[in-house]
Amino acid sequence: MENKVKQAAEGEGQEFLVFTLGSEEYGIDILKVQEIRGYDANALTRIANVPEFIKGVTNLRGVIVPIVDLRVKFRMSSVEYNQQTVVIILNLAGRVVGIVVDGVSDVLMLGGEQIRPAPEFGSVLSTEYLTGLGTVDGRMLILVDIEKLMTSDEMALVERAAA
Repeated sequence: MENKVKQAAEGEGQEFLVFTLGSEEYGIDILKVQEIRGYDANALTRIANVPEFIKGVTNLRGVIVPIVDLRVKFRMSSVEYNQQTVVIILNLAGRVVGIVVDGVSDVLMLGGEQIRPAPEFGSVLSTEYLTGLGTVDGRMLILVDIEKLMTSDEMALVERAAA
C-alpha cells in the first residue's frame, strides 16, 4: 500500500498532447482536447473580414466551431495542407474551437522536474502564452497555455466571428 502512495506521489505530472508546427514540437494540456480530426477544407465556411489565421467555421455535430490555423497565426514561412494536417478540437471554458497543426505525434506525461520556465525573448509566440519548456528523452517541447492564447484579446475575434 505504501508503495502505491509513493508511486502516485512520484507520478505527479501533467499530460500533454504533442503536435508539430514546422520543425518545432508543442504541447498543450490533454484535458483541453476534445478530439482530433483530419483537415478538410471543403467542410469549412469562410467568414468575411476576419484575420487570415481564422480559416472559417465548421459544423461539428450541430455546434458551429471556429477553426484557427496556428501555422498562419505563428507566421510560419510555408503552410502546406497534406494528409498529416489535422484539426485539434479543443473545449476551452465551455467554447469549442479547432486549431490546425502540421500533425500530432503523441501524448506525454511531464513531471514538474521536466518543465522549465519559458525564457524571455522576442518570439513570434509571446511568452505570456507559454507555460514553459518541457524536456523528455532529449526532445524540447514548447508548452502552450492554449486557453490563454485562444481567449486573448486578438483571438477574441474567434468568438465574434462564430456568433
